[in-house]
Amino acid sequence: MTATTRATTARTPRQARRARPVRLGPRSLAALVLVSAVGVAGFGWPFLAPPASQVNAHAQDAPWLFAGLLVLLVAVVAATISESGLGPKAVAMLGVLAAAGAALRPLGAGTAGIEPMFFLMVLSGRVLGPGFGFVLGSVTMFASALLTGGVGPWMPFQMLAMGWFTMGAGLLPGPDRLRGRSELALLAAYGFLAAFAYGTVMNLAGWPFLHQLASTVAFAPDAALATNLARFLTYCLATSLGWDLGRAAVTVVLTLSLGTPVLKALRRATRRAAFETPVTFEPTGCGPNA
Repeated sequence: MTATTRATTARTPRQARRARPVRLGPRSLAALVLVSAVGVAGFGWPFLAPPASQVNAHAQDAPWLFAGLLVLLVAVVAATISESGLGPKAVAMLGVLAAAGAALRPLGAGTAGIEPMFFLMVLSGRVLGPGFGFVLGSVTMFASALLTGGVGPWMPFQMLAMGWFTMGAGLLPGPDRLRGRSELALLAAYGFLAAFAYGTVMNLAGWPFLHQLASTVAFAPDAALATNLARFLTYCLATSLGWDLGRAAVTVVLTLSLGTPVLKALRRATRRAAFETPVTFEPTGCGPNA
């Protein structure tokens, strides 16, 4: 009798519930913290720089920050993928979800904030975790920018904001225990608030450069912090409140109406893909006496 080995997979119930294709290891976590810190500076520099700062003297040069942000975003994605050992099944799921999100974005044609891709990002981040969520959000926004011709200095900011948006869904409590209506309510509430947060941070990306077009609500480099905050809030109320409300409402409606089947489909695909299933080898006999 000869002995051969047979590859088998061993999965515990907890592993089955928490299978995640991308996890944040030390290197990818450090890169994510770095790019987030640079992103906060890139979005919030009008409030972080004192009125006499040289940053304000070069305000028109700030859009070039997108080049550095883009490099850091690529580094985060590369570090996450390389450290987690992203396999072909996870790459395939990333491609499918990113393509679906990119295809959903133009459906509203920019009408009143009707952007159905946001609900898919919320549900995907919830099921697949914060690491996959950040990668998915960034890649989806990049793909949709190429699809719609929306490539410009704002694109890296959109990639970062969508990465945060999707990652936040993966950080919500109760990923293994919360199910049913309670989970849908949690995801709908998160989607509602995050849709407004996304719109607000994206306003920050363009607001400082409108001083020649809208002097009463635009960023004033020599003004005090309280004055600029008031101007920014007025700008958000006057220009993007309706858009953000439409995005938030669509996200809530789609989450509550389609959330259950989409969550089930994502969890079923994740279980069947067995991203983190350890492979073991068991001896098995062969021959006439096996």
